[in-house]
This record gives sequence, structure tokens and C-alpha cells, in this order.
Amino acid sequence: MVLGTNVTFEVIKYTSIFIAEEMGIELRNTAYSPNIKDRLDHSCAILSPQGGLVAQAEHIPVHLGSMAIGVMNTIEYLKKMEEELQEGDVVIVNDPYIAGTHLNDILLLKPVYYNGDMVAIVANKAHHVDIGGIVPGSIGGNAREMLQEGLVIPPLKIVKNGRIQKDIIRLIEANVRTPKYLHGDLRAQIASLNVGEKRIKEMIMKYGKDTVLNAWRELLDYVERYTKSKIREHGKPGIYEAEDYIELSDNTLAKIKVKVKVEEESIIVDYNGTNKQVNEPVNAVYGVTVAATTFALKSVIDPEMPMNHGFYRVVKIGAPLGSLVNPKPPAPVSGGNVETSQRIVDVVFLALAQGFPGRVPAASCGSMNNVMVGGVHPEGTTWAFYETVGGGSGGRPGADGVDGVHTNMTNTLNTPIEILEKEYPILFMAYSLRQDSCGAGEYRGGLGITRAFKVLEDNVVLTIMAERVRTRPWGLMGGKPGAPGYHYVIRANGTKIVLKSKDTIVLGKGDIVYINTPGGGGYGPPELRDRRKIVKDLIEERISQEHAKQEYKQVIIEIDSNNKN
Repeated sequence: MVLGTNVTFEVIKYTSIFIAEEMGIELRNTAYSPNIKDRLDHSCAILSPQGGLVAQAEHIPVHLGSMAIGVMNTIEYLKKMEEELQEGDVVIVNDPYIAGTHLNDILLLKPVYYNGDMVAIVANKAHHVDIGGIVPGSIGGNAREMLQEGLVIPPLKIVKNGRIQKDIIRLIEANVRTPKYLHGDLRAQIASLNVGEKRIKEMIMKYGKDTVLNAWRELLDYVERYTKSKIREHGKPGIYEAEDYIELSDNTLAKIKVKVKVEEESIIVDYNGTNKQVNEPVNAVYGVTVAATTFALKSVIDPEMPMNHGFYRVVKIGAPLGSLVNPKPPAPVSGGNVETSQRIVDVVFLALAQGFPGRVPAASCGSMNNVMVGGVHPEGTTWAFYETVGGGSGGRPGADGVDGVHTNMTNTLNTPIEILEKEYPILFMAYSLRQDSCGAGEYRGGLGITRAFKVLEDNVVLTIMAERVRTRPWGLMGGKPGAPGYHYVIRANGTKIVLKSKDTIVLGKGDIVYINTPGGGGYGPPELRDRRKIVKDLIEERISQEHAKQEYKQVIIEIDSNNKN
């Protein structure tokens, strides 16, 4: 294969990555909902005509890691329906068992044709604030089957031959609580795909189709080689096991068990022994399991490496069908995407701490701390808002955890208080780091967050989908666990109601919601932190004394010099 020069390959590689980034910028700039334009809860990627990942933007790990699975499943579905991806088509799908996450994440994909040949697929996922279902925000709410979580959209052509199918958009709008947001956000997703298509065609016009396609193939080969080299460099061959737990609504725990086999140039991850699927919305579809596992592995192998389908030539992921991490429909899955994904990361990290010593942090807060609020305004219009609240990251070899950040499978921002108060009938009362929530250690965990707001209307439905309320983020290498989450409501009359990790409650005007998120676990024995401080203080004292000696010597030199003069 001849690419011309290595420079040409590098230019095409980074151009492809930035095309995905530009798609995300277009999506953000044209979106309507605060969840997408302010929290940036969306992701974009370029894939091969077969659905293999070629390039991605630095967006949401749970979206990106499941993107190829969603696109491949959609292509297979269309083949069964005897439909083809034609030039000018855009396909929409949110069925979790096809798209790979949960109903709120609507996947759109568009084929890119050049001179009559399909050369790529551009795709994006965006979390829509509401997709129907039994609670505003469409996550949790004690759903017992997927149909209770919202509107299920199989793969449909929302654009045919360049023409938007307005009847499909109207149908979806009629089944959600925020139709204006949904309409605007869908059009933003389409605009994003159009930008991706345009930029890929421009790149091919500049470098030639064969050169670009060869560069993409070489990029996959490069990631395969690079991943193998990093496993050889950092990995310790062996089989490593770990387990962690998801909190269920009946106060029991569901186990996630993993076995990671590290070989010289490959890794096999197996979830046999994990709890069977459950009758509540914490099941994680296989796409989520792949995304979470991929995130954990990439973070440890090399967090800076590019990601594409070459990675999956080296890493294999197996999950038993009918389990918590690969359920069968119609099991509910809305919380699996946001919460079980976090626990999958934790359990893989815990296993990798043995196989990649010195490269794994203590557990982060372990929850996206999902908050959904909605209701009906006095004039009769419905509303809903959704956000995730950050927590503490785990202490790391050589550094403390970070305070008040989104960790692991979420890469969103917080929603600015000013935006929320402008858009919704809520008033914020507190937003701060949560004191003493970190796990102690030689390197402490990060602090969680306290976020509190008052509702300004009656009959407002609040749903919490969180984790680490009854369990705690674990410490590593002798570090202590972080503080668990603690969420509650103070009624207008002063009554306090403590919330479970998954809970739904109707609020009245004047009620205040307090979200206190977990802190990260500590890394290393806490007593070493005290010793390090003593040593640090001694060093600083000696440096200070040395500086004083040098200053004294300089004064004497100046005095002697003046006396001579």
C-alpha cells in the first residue's frame, strides 16, 4: 500500500478526527435543549460502510464505545427489511437493543457517497431530555419493561433522498414532554451529519478516494499494533478477577463479576458469574458493556491513544445473554446506560489493578447522579429537565483525585444555574464541593458535590437515578473509601424525606431537593500522606534556610565591596 508519505497519512488521520469534532460543534451550536447545547450530551463519529469505527471526537464514552455496535446492528436490521442506505438518506433509531444505549440516546446515521460509491458512514448520538415513558426525563421511575421507559424507534429513514420526513418527526413529538426541544435537536443532528458528509467529500477531492480509504485502513492497523505494544509494555500476563455491585430498589445488591485475561498482545474480558437480568431499569445492553469495558481498558493501556476498530482486533469482550450486562428484551435498560456502565468501569479497573500495577486509580464516585424533574405548567404545557451531577474522582498514583468532576462514562458539563432557572420553575439554593466526602489516602480522593434547588410549582415529579448510596467508592493500595451519596428533600413544612439511590417523589411548591454526591476513594495508606507532609515541610524549611544563607552571603559581599570602594 502506498500513501505517498507519512505526512499524508498523519494529515488524513487528524483531519478525520477533526471532522468528527466539527460535527459535534455544529450539533452543539444548532441544538435547542440545554442538555445538548450547554451540557454537551452528544457524540459524533466516522465509520466504514460496514459500520467499523474509523475516527471519533472526544465526546461521551458511553456513546462512542457503543457507536459501532449501533451502526452495525442498524445496517443488519435494514438488510432484513430489504432496505438499502441510499445517497441522501438519514436513518434514525433509539431501540437500545439495536442502537446500543438507552431510549433517550437517539442515533442518526448517514451514508457518504462519492462518485456513486459508499465510502463512509457519519453518525451521531444525542441524549434527548425526554422520550416519553412513565416519568419526566424517561429514566428510572420503577419501569418494569422497556416500553414503560418511552417511545421505541426502530431504524427508520427520517430523511429520504435529501427530504426530511416530517410525519416521523411529528409522531415522535406527540409522544414526548418537550416537543420543541426534540424537534430542534433532531434537526441539529441532521445538520451535524451534513457537515460530516461535506467535509469527507472535500478531503477525498483533495487527496483522492484511494488515498483516503488506504489511510483509514492503515489507521486501523496502526491502532492494532499500538495497542499490542502497550499491552506488552505495561501488562502483566495472567488472569485477574474482581466483583462489584449495583444497588436495587428492594435494598439488595446485584453482582457484576469480571475475569480479565491479559496475554502478551491481547486481552479477553469475560462477565460470566454476573447477576441475571433484573426486573428494573438497571440492565445494561451489550453496547453499554462494550463501551464501559473499552473505556476502562483504554484508560489503563494508554488514555491518549487514538481509538478505532483496530482496538477490537486485540480486545475481546464476552457477556452472557440474559445477564445484567447483556439482557434480553423487553428488560428495562434506562439506568444501565448511566449507572451500571459506571460500575462496569469500576469492576474492570479493580481487576486491572492487579494486571497493570501502578496504572489504576482508586474508584471514582461511581455514579452519574442523574436528576430528572418535570411536570405540567399552570397553562397546561408539559416540561422536563435532566442533568447529571459530578462527584469526586479517585486518588491516583502520585496525585490526589479531582474535586467535583464528571468521571468515567460521562464527559458532560454541568448545566449552568442561570440557564436552568431561566428555562424551568426552579430556584437554586446551593452549589458547592461536599466537605469531607473524599476517601483518605496517601493521595486522597476528590470531593463530591452538593447541589440543591427549590421547586416553584406544585405537582412536580422528581426522579433520582444514582448509585453508591449504600455502597462506597473503594480505595486502593490501602486507601479508604469515599463517602456514599446522600440525597433528600426538605418539604416546605420542614419535613425531611431521605431518598433511595433510585427514587421518584412528587414535589410541591417550596420543596427543596438536596443532592450530595459521593467522593472518590483514596490511594495508598493515609499515614504515608502525613509522612510526606513532614518530609515536604522539612525540605521547604531547608530550602528556606538555604535561601536565607545565600541572602546573608550576598549582603556580606555587598558590604565588603562597599568598604573596598
